[in-house]
Amino acid sequence: QVQLVESGGGSVQVGGSLRLSCAASGYLYRRHYMGWFRQASGKEREGVAAIVDDGTTTYADSVKGRFTISQDNAKSTLYLQMNSLKPEDTAMYYCAATPGWRPDPDTSDIVASLFGYWGQGTQVTVSS
Repeated sequence: QVQLVESGGGSVQVGGSLRLSCAASGYLYRRHYMGWFRQASGKEREGVAAIVDDGTTTYADSVKGRFTISQDNAKSTLYLQMNSLKPEDTAMYYCAATPGWRPDPDTSDIVASLFGYWGQGTQVTVSS
């Protein structure tokens, strides 16, 4: 059983930065797959960024060059550094994890169904 708790959300102006954290409790296993998703009001949940235990990362086109996903395996913590924020980044951001598993190396999409554990979310609001 894995519990995920997000933090770091808040309100920021256009062009600003935020750093989200996701603290994982429980055993993640050496192999794991973790990611960040977001869901804006009235829209479907979308994958933002994902990372494998070996450090391989994947990003949605909408955040490439602005967001950086990273992990501290010793602390069982996942991060999302968000720079150059835009109003369209406003959403509830969720951390997700699948312990003991890696996606196919050719996987380029960040798919919610591949994740077995989810956090409660943290709100990010970007205002102009």
